[in-house]
Amino acid sequence: MNDLALRSLTKRYGPAAAVDGVTLDIPGGRFICLLGPSGCGKTTLLRLIAGLETPTEGRILVGGEDITDRPTHRRDFGMVFQSLALFPHLSVGDNVAYPLAIRGRPKAERDRRAAELLELVRLPGLAGRRIHQLSGGQRQRVAIARALAVDPRLFLLDEPLSALDAALRDHMQMELRQLQTRLGITTLVVTHDQKEALTMADLVIVMDKGRVQQMGAPMEIYRDPANAFVAGFIGSSNLLPATLLDRSMIEVSGRRIPLAPQDRVKTAPGPALLSVRPEDVRLAEEGLPARVTFIRDLGESVQIVLDQDGREMTALFAPRERPDVQIGETVQLAFAPGGVVVLAP
Repeated sequence: MNDLALRSLTKRYGPAAAVDGVTLDIPGGRFICLLGPSGCGKTTLLRLIAGLETPTEGRILVGGEDITDRPTHRRDFGMVFQSLALFPHLSVGDNVAYPLAIRGRPKAERDRRAAELLELVRLPGLAGRRIHQLSGGQRQRVAIARALAVDPRLFLLDEPLSALDAALRDHMQMELRQLQTRLGITTLVVTHDQKEALTMADLVIVMDKGRVQQMGAPMEIYRDPANAFVAGFIGSSNLLPATLLDRSMIEVSGRRIPLAPQDRVKTAPGPALLSVRPEDVRLAEEGLPARVTFIRDLGESVQIVLDQDGREMTALFAPRERPDVQIGETVQLAFAPGGVVVLAP
């Protein structure tokens, strides 16, 4: 298995840094998602790793070997582009075998490997078809099979599922994760889809403005965000200006709210930001006052939107726990123990 290490990796375009001093240690055999908004640097980082961009500064190491200056075709990486970049004039089998053909492998070996890979991605018997005869999901599988043809050290995918409809995207997420688990290849996927990252990855790397904001397991990122950006970007979170009085008490809108021992405090006493997920908001007899402005039944949950001192908050409840409240009613809010993260403002 190939560990990936990045050391102060930077890519500048003029004065602007698309990737700004990224240092990471990524263990081999994992499924990693690079997640962030458009323009955050995640695709540039992937292209630097692939050798498609030259770093302004920093080093890239795979398995302890410095590959920073190695040409793309000598890195032995597999890559799937957002556009797939399949060749319409070639058959499915020849598309899959193309990386072997440019390396001069015998035709019998190419055909055998293409058949093996098409079986692996659940497209047996389709080697003779043309690309235009395939569905979107089948084309996706062909691109994946082609990227695996040379037994890559790393498997890199740039927004590979973004062009698929929602149902097919969900299905391909499961297939891609199952395939990676079977093969054990270190895999990096660029995505802006939070659900995709949280449901597929062993590790999520959240980026913004060219820098890594947090790296961790999906539930660690979701439940224990490192800062206000991660809390606001990952999933849905209620973010309220507050004052941290001490480790056991915070003040919001002039109301003192006790903190549970399980709550996470990541800043010193003073101005702070309270982060709480909608599913951790509770109705109580006494707490933070808010007015109900909207109620929506989502099937698997009930969403209640509230106005808390001019700030919008959201609470989620299971259908059987739906509270008996009406639009316009003022309620009192409390937070589940362990559901609060207190961050720097």
